[in-house]
Amino acid sequence: MIRFHLKELIAKREFERGKRITLEEMSRETDIHRTTLSKIANTRGYNTTTDNVAAICEYLECSVGEFLEIVEDD
Repeated sequence: MIRFHLKELIAKREFERGKRITLEEMSRETDIHRTTLSKIANTRGYNTTTDNVAAICEYLECSVGEFLEIVEDD
């Protein structure tokens, strides 16, 4: 299963930028629906497209390896 580190990366970028980042703001900047971002952040085992992964990584200035990891299924 793929685990996304969206919440952790948002928190890290908020600290670095000294500014809160909302899913609404990310949605506007990445053209990814806010509901999709919420599901990536909160739904265990959520499946998304590589286009979404690329847009999020670009927005958060992170690598794919920082954004996601492969974990064993329960």
